[in-house]
Amino acid sequence: MSVAAVILAAGGGSRFNRGDLAARPGEKLLRVVEGRALVTWALAPAIDARLDEVVVVAGAADLKAILPESVTLLQNDEWTRGQATSLRMGLAWCASRGHQSAVIGLGDMPGLSAEAWRAVADAPLGPIVFATYRGKRAHPVRLDAEIWSLLPSDGDEGARALVRRRPELAREVACLGEPTDIDTPQDLQRWSGDHGTEQ
Repeated sequence: MSVAAVILAAGGGSRFNRGDLAARPGEKLLRVVEGRALVTWALAPAIDARLDEVVVVAGAADLKAILPESVTLLQNDEWTRGQATSLRMGLAWCASRGHQSAVIGLGDMPGLSAEAWRAVADAPLGPIVFATYRGKRAHPVRLDAEIWSLLPSDGDEGARALVRRRPELAREVACLGEPTDIDTPQDLQRWSGDHGTEQ
């Protein structure tokens, strides 16, 4: 079965930029920690998991200059309509490439491990597989092709909205890692304290 990793990295980061009139939408993903942009920290374990393709869906921030050539970069010009538009774009690409599953992660979630990406990708059951950490569901999340058409087309929810209606579709696999979203400058400061100095 062909499985792609899809990183959603299109949002404007409004919570991160709140109160900073000079901040540009998407700037959060470009913040540098120990010589690397935040989004590349989130991308590295997906690459290390060695799935069949790695796809990044960008939007507010221009990521072309910082992503490796091996990564497929998609540009979502409708990112203001919510994360679901990026998910739909990533899944449409996966369908065009013949992938049967997509493992979804977020560009502002740098603490996931390659082992978590691989465990979710390799889980024997589906069609939706959540990584869990200490019993709580988080990313990455595997979505099998049979349910792609059931996912919302706009707004900020994807698989969770579907699972609320159809809980029997979801499975779980316990993973190691730190599934914290970097939503605010304080979140980044805490995380960067463990990984070097923010620049």
